[in-house]
Amino acid sequence: MPRQSKKPVAIVTAAGKGLGAACARELAARGYRLVLQSPSGGAVRLAKTLRGVGLKGSVSDPKHLKEVVEAAMDHYGRIDAVLNNTGHIAGGGISSRGPAYDPKAKGKLLELGDQDWQHGLDMIILNVVRMSRLVTPIMRRQKGGTILNMSSFAGKEPSPAYPLGACLRMALAGFTKLYSDRYGRDGIRMNNILPGFIENWPMSAELKKTVPMARPGSMAEVAKTAAFLLSGDSGYITGQNIVVDGGLTRGP
Repeated sequence: MPRQSKKPVAIVTAAGKGLGAACARELAARGYRLVLQSPSGGAVRLAKTLRGVGLKGSVSDPKHLKEVVEAAMDHYGRIDAVLNNTGHIAGGGISSRGPAYDPKAKGKLLELGDQDWQHGLDMIILNVVRMSRLVTPIMRRQKGGTILNMSSFAGKEPSPAYPLGACLRMALAGFTKLYSDRYGRDGIRMNNILPGFIENWPMSAELKKTVPMARPGSMAEVAKTAAFLLSGDSGYITGQNIVVDGGLTRGP
């Protein structure tokens, strides 16, 4: 039988480490009951620490997404928030991580094969679409809920180091707006959070100069922003792309 409690329930995918784990810890500190998932055993171990439910699974596998939603309903009987987090998507053929990253380098684009693009679709767009199909009927019955998608600053300003991520995260922004238009009247919100360079991603001194705040963001800063966007405190924000990048991007 599901546990009866007034505490909200949140699903976090790719929660075994990095930003996913940081967001899970922040949500737990704010009183959420958690259902965590990751391909490794990291989410299972973290869930034990946070007194939640942990599963192994990938966001690219529809069966695994179904399992995490079923686990939430079986244990808690409701789903109030979903953080669709994924891992890093490379594919540009040049360094996209660490001090060797060069935002001006020219990488691969047409050399990327259909399999590369399909992998990106599964990790960035279809994971969100599939999760939305699963949780939207539940949230409509509950008369509310919030979905947040972990995106990237590259979705605002494309980088040759992130051709897959940049293109597909722009498409994710389009889906998010259409979804928020369609289900806003049901009390369901969807937004994207777009981190810039974060502390778990080593930066060169030269790269830090491109950021107005001259430093990487902390995982805690991203996690607190994510928790705000998943909470009722952001109740009139939907269909938006919220950039957390220290002023890195130049566009509106």
